[in-house]
Amino acid sequence: MSPIRTNSSLNLFIIMRLFCVFLTTILVTAFSSQATEKPNILFVLFDDMGYGEPTSYRPASLFKTPNIDRMAKEGMRFTDAHSSAASCTPTRYGFLTGRYPHRIGQFGVLSTFSPPLIPKTRLTVASYLKQNGYATACIGKWHLGMNWGRPKTKGKNKNKEELKIGEKMTGGPNAIGFDYFYGFTHARNIQTIIEQDTVVKEVKPIENQPLMIAKAIEFLKESSLNKEKPFFLYFPMCPPHKPVVPAPQYVGKGGKVGKGSYSDWVYQGDDMLGQLLDTLESTGLANDTLVLVSADNGAAGREYPPLREHKASIYEGGHREPFLARWPGRIKPGTTSDQIISITDIFATCASLLGKSLPENAGEDSVSFLKCLYGQQEGPFREASVQQSGKKALAIRKGKWKLIVHGDNKRELFDLNADIGEKHNAIQTHPKIAAELVLLLQSYLDKGRSTPGKAQPLEYKISLDEVRYKKK
Repeated sequence: MSPIRTNSSLNLFIIMRLFCVFLTTILVTAFSSQATEKPNILFVLFDDMGYGEPTSYRPASLFKTPNIDRMAKEGMRFTDAHSSAASCTPTRYGFLTGRYPHRIGQFGVLSTFSPPLIPKTRLTVASYLKQNGYATACIGKWHLGMNWGRPKTKGKNKNKEELKIGEKMTGGPNAIGFDYFYGFTHARNIQTIIEQDTVVKEVKPIENQPLMIAKAIEFLKESSLNKEKPFFLYFPMCPPHKPVVPAPQYVGKGGKVGKGSYSDWVYQGDDMLGQLLDTLESTGLANDTLVLVSADNGAAGREYPPLREHKASIYEGGHREPFLARWPGRIKPGTTSDQIISITDIFATCASLLGKSLPENAGEDSVSFLKCLYGQQEGPFREASVQQSGKKALAIRKGKWKLIVHGDNKRELFDLNADIGEKHNAIQTHPKIAAELVLLLQSYLDKGRSTPGKAQPLEYKISLDEVRYKKK
């Protein structure tokens, strides 16, 4: 063989080796930057929205939800996503802490003068992101308690004066990680507007949501002036929860589903989402913002087959929710995921975005679904998921199987692949599966966590062998 040919072959070999090293470096760098960059995060939470209301989830729906459907076209639509509970307060606790609300015995909802559920010492998704350089804001409905300096009385606001302009509270959003708060305690007190820690005005219920969306848009525009600092905006709106008070520009435009103006209220909620998406576009923030959209529980008193029942129920209609994600250039448009995810998983997902893991004593029930968003997840990303209802029922979901342990200790097992309507209790035909799921659920309860790691102290003990709820 001639020296010239030998040298040519050697040179080609070296060039190919260098090219491979270069390509590998580029890919590793790209993947690393993808995992550790700090995108803006916007989480929009609808209140009492049923899985079957958006047309992107139920084509036969008569509701008009063009912006939820826009999210489905421009991002990823999850078909098996769940709130952590079938009611408002517990789900919000689960989202912010990455922890199941039954761990503190919270099964019901709070009132105006209920004390805070989340102590300052508990790491939340807001305080975690703030520690990592984010500007954080909550604009909308809080419903996790505040200290108003009022004596504790039994019942829901019985014999108590209303909040007054200038009155101050502690233990609210500012105490657990939010730099800025503008909103209201809960839907029944929608007329009272709070900024930071102070009651600033009283408005008519119909005026509340226009105020909230205007403030959220203002926050986004201000954030666009300093794009070097990422933001986390949590926007928990009121629609479709009562009071049903659509603004004049929405009346008669929601599709006329049933009696009253409920469909217009749904449409107003959807339009507020659209205004936020449009603001991201107009301010140049869209490509650098992960947008997540979901709801806290099923529709109130409205069942959407094939799912069984609605808000407050341990069946799928109570906690299976629309869940959508958009991040241009990162999440492939028009994609669908059947991964089983929970609203509690948002916390760990935010940590993964930063290339970090959560401390042992935080987000004990939160598992990152970041690989799902990137289309890289193969197989289930979590062992099992747990939900609850106001009657102290617990459900554990693993694969196609869902076991329900009701508060009165009645038990049901459903194969959701074959029986999404939960009509046929399979506990007699599959007792071994039921027993395995009972053991797994009890182990989660006993360890204080459902994720790998050190067992955590129990604040509220639950034994599945005990009756936890009795009808009055």
